[in-house]
Amino acid sequence: MFEKQQRKVAHLQSYIDRFRVQATKARQAQSRIKALERMEMISAAHVDSQFSFEFRAPISAPDPLLVLDRMSVGYGDKPLISNIELAVRPGERIGLLGKNGAGKTTLIKLLAHELEPLSGKRVEGKDLNIGYFAQHQLEQLRPDESPLQHMMKLDPLTREQEHLNYLGGFDFKGDMARSPCANFSGGEKSRLALALLIWTRPNLLLLDEPTNHLDLEMRHALTLALQDFEGGVILVSHDRALLRASCDQFILVADGKAEAFDGDLEDYSQWLNEQRLKEKQAAQSQAPDKPNKNDRAQSKAERQARIAERRPLLKELEQIERNMAQMQADKNTCDERLNDTELYNTTDKTELQQLLKTQAELASKLETAEERWLELHEQLEAIPALD
Repeated sequence: MFEKQQRKVAHLQSYIDRFRVQATKARQAQSRIKALERMEMISAAHVDSQFSFEFRAPISAPDPLLVLDRMSVGYGDKPLISNIELAVRPGERIGLLGKNGAGKTTLIKLLAHELEPLSGKRVEGKDLNIGYFAQHQLEQLRPDESPLQHMMKLDPLTREQEHLNYLGGFDFKGDMARSPCANFSGGEKSRLALALLIWTRPNLLLLDEPTNHLDLEMRHALTLALQDFEGGVILVSHDRALLRASCDQFILVADGKAEAFDGDLEDYSQWLNEQRLKEKQAAQSQAPDKPNKNDRAQSKAERQARIAERRPLLKELEQIERNMAQMQADKNTCDERLNDTELYNTTDKTELQQLLKTQAELASKLETAEERWLELHEQLEAIPALD
C-alpha cells in the first residue's frame, strides 16, 4: 500500500507539474492538487502479495501510435459515432466516459480493428502492436490447456522455467500453472488473459472493463503496472479508482460523438447530473396538463416500477453503509494498536505484520466501498424522482 501510494503521489505530482499552467488542463491539475491534499499518507511497511508483475517494455514506440481521421462507426449502415478525430501517442492515458449504450465499447472495438469503419481514414504507426483486453476474450482460452501450455504456444522459444516464473507473478504457482483452465474462476481466467496479453509487449493497450472479475489485490497490482507502462492506454471502466489513478485525459462518448472532455471525474459526475435534469425537464414539458384515466394508470405503473427499481439499490446502499461503519471502526482499532510504541520493540513481529496487513486490507476495502457507494447514488439519481 505504501509503494502504491508513493507511485500514485508521484503520478499525480508529475501531472500537476506538467499541466497546471495550461489553461485546458488547469481544472484537472487543480483536482489532483486537492486529491494530494486529502490523501492520508501511509507509513512504509512490507506486506506480502501474491501478485507481482509489470508491463514489459514495448519493442518500438511509433509516434503517433494510431490516428483516426473523420471516422464513423456503427452497425449495418447506421452510424453510432460520427466524425471521430483521435491521435494516440506513447505515454498517453485516455479514459472513455459516457453512459451505457453511448458507444464506448464500439469505439474501443474500432480501435482494436474488430469493427470496420463506415467512413474515414485510419493511420497506424510503424510496428504498432495492440494489446486488446475485453471480457469476451476469456472465451478464447483453450479449456483443456494449462496456463503454462498457453504461454508455451504463445512463445515456444522461451524456457519453460522462465514462463513459470512469469506466471507466478499472476499467482499461477505450483500445480495451478499446469492445471487445465476449464474450471478456473472468472477472476483466474481474467488474470491468465492479462498475463498472455502483457507478454506480447504491446505499445498500445485497449482495455474494456479489465477489472470486472479481479479481486482487490489484483486491481491494485494492475493499477500500479499501468502507471509504469511506457506505451499508450485507452481504458473503459466503471472502476473509478482505476480511472482516477491511470488516466490523464478523458474522451466523452455521447450524442453520436467522441470528443475530448475538459474536466475530471468529478466534472463528469456533474455533467451526468445535468443531463439527467435536462431529460427530466424535457419529459415533464411533454406531459399533458390534465392526465386522463389511462394516463393515471400508466403513471401509477411507472411509479411502482421506479419503486421496484430503487428498492434493491437502497437495500445495497444501506448494507454498504453498515459495512463501511464497521470497517472504519475496525480500522480505528487497528490504528490505535499500531500507535503503541511497545509493539515495535518486541522481537516477535508477528502481531505487527498482521496488524499492518489488516490495516492495508481495511483501507483498500473502504476505498472500494466508497466507490460503490458513489455509484449507487448516481444510479439512484438516474431514476426519476417519486412524486
